[in-house]
Amino acid sequence: MFRGMAEFTLFVIPGSTLLISTILSVFSSLIRCLPSETPGPLRRYRERELVNLSGDGTGELKEWHRFYDYEGFKVPDGPLLDKLRRTFLLRCSRNLFVLTGKDSSSSRRPKSSKDKSAWRTDKEFAREMLAGLNPILIRLLQEFPPESKLDPEVYGNQNSSITKEHIENHLDGLTINKALEKKRLFILDHHNTLMPNLRRINTTSTKTYASRTVLFLKDDGTLKPQAIELSLPHPDGDKFGAVSKVYTPAEHGVEGSIWQLAKAYAAVNDSGHHQLLSHCCHPINKLLDPHFRDTMNINALARQILINAGGVVESTVYPSKYAMEMSSVVYKNWVFTEQALPADLINRGMAEKDSDAPHGLRLVLDDYPYAVDGLEIWSAIETWVEDYCSFYYKTDEMVEKDSELQSWWKELREEGHGDKKDEPWWPKMHTYPYAGFLPNRPTISRRFMPEEGTPEYEELKSNPEKAFLKTITAQLQTLLDTPEWTQDATPLKAFEKFRWKLADIEENIIKRNGDEKFKNRVGPVKMPYTLLYPTSKGGLTGKGIPNSVSI
Repeated sequence: MFRGMAEFTLFVIPGSTLLISTILSVFSSLIRCLPSETPGPLRRYRERELVNLSGDGTGELKEWHRFYDYEGFKVPDGPLLDKLRRTFLLRCSRNLFVLTGKDSSSSRRPKSSKDKSAWRTDKEFAREMLAGLNPILIRLLQEFPPESKLDPEVYGNQNSSITKEHIENHLDGLTINKALEKKRLFILDHHNTLMPNLRRINTTSTKTYASRTVLFLKDDGTLKPQAIELSLPHPDGDKFGAVSKVYTPAEHGVEGSIWQLAKAYAAVNDSGHHQLLSHCCHPINKLLDPHFRDTMNINALARQILINAGGVVESTVYPSKYAMEMSSVVYKNWVFTEQALPADLINRGMAEKDSDAPHGLRLVLDDYPYAVDGLEIWSAIETWVEDYCSFYYKTDEMVEKDSELQSWWKELREEGHGDKKDEPWWPKMHTYPYAGFLPNRPTISRRFMPEEGTPEYEELKSNPEKAFLKTITAQLQTLLDTPEWTQDATPLKAFEKFRWKLADIEENIIKRNGDEKFKNRVGPVKMPYTLLYPTSKGGLTGKGIPNSVSI
């Protein structure tokens, strides 16, 4: 229509701002173009429209304003806020439930799990670090014993107390040094993140530990937990280091029950991390818009209902009232360029660069469902975005001279991440670049590990199920547009190619899930890994990649 025209003429009627806005809106809905390609008579109106959408930071904010000052958005107390809170919590928790605390059978197990005790096994506990809801923290263990990065001047000795005596007899004949050399040892480390906050967290109703879990890669490709270290701050002060105890696998008697609790404490930390840290007419705007639908509204409401003081998160995740403070501390180490899946896998030692391997990465664990499926999807998305953007940006110079793109990138760095705006790792925009079953992954622990000679220990011996459920308690909150968005044929064709590629990937995932050589895809619970299926039917299915980051 307008694209490619050498000349475009618009007769403007005096006082016709509404008409111009309407024309610009229609133009925007049909044509995706760069500022330099906007027909001359419309350019100043496009610029004015961006100002109108952004606001000037003064006066009353309107619902169409795009702004970073979330504190300016507040729903008044009353029936509307109560209704929003109920709706918001329902949407957050629709895939969760509340434990009765009376019997473990009252907890809703995954329907496809035939073995009701499968979730208790060490194999399933370890498998979910690769194919569960938080498969992005496990990393290759590169030194033994594990060392802490906390400042010893402030926190004393925080290095791990796990010794070779705890694990060396269970490494299939390997010494620890050989196991490290062969990349057979892994760790799920929640020590450094938790320890600085743990003393205060445990003043609340939460009672938990900093944890380290060491795992060994078996010959069949599955992981086996070797030891779990649970640590508390020293009672005489932080500078005296940690008070730690190491637990090793056991199956029977009270030792078996204690091992189950040790795994539960590690799972509490993992679930808490998952909940807290891990949640115009411009063509780039159109590309990203579906993936941020309602995000501003959701974030504003979340600040009032979900992450406010005394809100849902502080009530349901183990750091309690220190949850947001802890998230802020962890955010200090956040690096934008490390968030991409390939970079994340490399940083955790779970992959190495290899130009001959698929996607340019060789996985340390071949049977790592999250990484295998994720990299395939990542590659498909990367190709789709490259195809889309290359249609609008033919040269690097077009990127540099796109005033709206540069302004957006500047605002993202300086306003969205103002405290990190001067970090050297920001890219230059000069070139184109099971949580449903609570006992399985609990989010809160209410009691410390029972000590021998206490009533809690005797209860653990006589009724381990009841003791377990008294320790982990109920959780309240463990729960692209259609192709008409553009008239440009090339992006539409690229999008159609992307859709077919995703369909192929889903078929590949289904085949891998049915291949018995991949032990980590189904596991003891007999539930295939479906979280990265590209598509899903409506409702709660445990599959399908959300199109938008809003809940």
